[in-house]
Amino acid sequence: MTATDDIREGEVTVTPPPPTDAGLVFIGRIRTPWTSRGETPRQGSLDGPVCRLEIFEPWTQALLGLEKFTQLQVVYWLHQARRDLVIQRGHGHDGPRGTFALRSPLRPNPIGISAAALVGIEGSTVLVRGLDCLDQTPLIDLKPDRCVHSMVK
Repeated sequence: MTATDDIREGEVTVTPPPPTDAGLVFIGRIRTPWTSRGETPRQGSLDGPVCRLEIFEPWTQALLGLEKFTQLQVVYWLHQARRDLVIQRGHGHDGPRGTFALRSPLRPNPIGISAAALVGIEGSTVLVRGLDCLDQTPLIDLKPDRCVHSMVK
């Protein structure tokens, strides 16, 4: 869904204030098999397709030691999501809910976070399973999972 899409019955939009620059720097680009929101899974699956996190220079050195982990948190910018919905109709829910009560990509600051399984690292590309974003999604950050059990010997 993009800013030009119609809203559904019961949904409410607002005019957001002008953005202020948070100073985000995209560290890479995510390559997935999905080119439209309709074909993108609602939640990623750890047995889903392998996706590629292409890390940009000068950030490639920051991958050092990442291979020791099995689970990662992938943080990304949902660049095609509308940002003006405050009330939405979630899938399978019993009526409209506030944006903050849903995991919808349609948010004031469309930041996506996925728990992903590390498949491998090929140079400056990290291979993972478990994403739910469009191809060419900007990558904000990459972190080892918070769980101690995700670290390999």
